[in-house]
Amino acid sequence: MDWFWWVLIAFWTGGFAWFAETGRTALRNRHRRRMEIMQEAKAERLALEAAKRPPEPVCGCTHHLAKHDRNGRCHERVEVPTAWDEHKQPLRYEPGQCNCQQYVGPQPLSQVYAEELTDLA
Repeated sequence: MDWFWWVLIAFWTGGFAWFAETGRTALRNRHRRRMEIMQEAKAERLALEAAKRPPEPVCGCTHHLAKHDRNGRCHERVEVPTAWDEHKQPLRYEPGQCNCQQYVGPQPLSQVYAEELTDLA
């Protein structure tokens, strides 16, 4: 029964509060570290997915290569400003043809078949 009095004295002096606060702090730190690990894993997964995708053939006008003909002319409809204010900011827009003339993005690679270099037979 001697230990009971020591526990009771520790309870009265706030020893259990210190113990509980230490536990809460440890759990809070553990949660923060686990959230950081999950965010890093998500960023790594997104980076791997982005690395597996081929580059998008995008023109300087931000339209896809499929919107351009063989001569490089873009066939996408865009908003063209028709009226400006005193600070040369557009006020009104009308639909119009994209003025892009040339595709400047990455060229997609074609499929190539190559024979083996060495004869294993």
